[in-house]
Amino acid sequence: MFLSMLLSGNIDFMSAVIYISSTLLVIFLVLPFHEWAHGFMAYKLGDNTAKLSGRLTLNPLAHIDPFGSLLLLLIGFGWAKPVPVDARNFKNPKVGMAITAFAGPVANLIAAIGAGLVMHLIMLILSLNNIAAYDGNSFQLYGGSEVWMYVIRFFVYLITINTSLAVFNFIPIPPLDGSKILMGFLPDRAVNWIYANEQIFSIGLFVLVMAGGLNGGLISMIQNFIFGGIYWLTSIPFRLFL
Repeated sequence: MFLSMLLSGNIDFMSAVIYISSTLLVIFLVLPFHEWAHGFMAYKLGDNTAKLSGRLTLNPLAHIDPFGSLLLLLIGFGWAKPVPVDARNFKNPKVGMAITAFAGPVANLIAAIGAGLVMHLIMLILSLNNIAAYDGNSFQLYGGSEVWMYVIRFFVYLITINTSLAVFNFIPIPPLDGSKILMGFLPDRAVNWIYANEQIFSIGLFVLVMAGGLNGGLISMIQNFIFGGIYWLTSIPFRLFL
């Protein structure tokens, strides 16, 4: 995403600064939250592997993967170090693993909702102070308020990145969370086959991402739909003040 905009010259300096800063916030705060959510859910379901490994924490140093972080910054898709989970500690290994996997993308959606609430709060305050026009849906800054335009764009990027990560992780291709959710509904024979070929799937997924095979199409439609839903949902509390 950022790399393609940079190479094509379709991004100005301030937009680049905002994109980089919002992505760094995701890397140091949201990705650790994503992994913590996996570990916390596994712990609640009876597996303390993450806790014993020192991964049941929001400390970014415990979760950051340098290469995954770089890819997130450059192309919009990346990852942190996976939290270790031992499904044998669950009462129902397949279901427990599916629920644990589900917690990660949900964490990204929670982060996106949090960013949306803060963004709408800022837009409401600007409106009440006659700096912008805001009706709970559309937003328009008055002249001379360029700094606030960048602030709002920062939160738009933050919501976009988290929405993209949530949708990306729901894709049912190993080693993404979506594959573990899917395996909760598959017979043991199919699950064993997927685990046996997980490395091949991982390489194929990496090639697909680097080739831009996950850009556009249905995935973009889903991302845009969820972004619109989050924008609408987070605007509801502030409509009362308009």
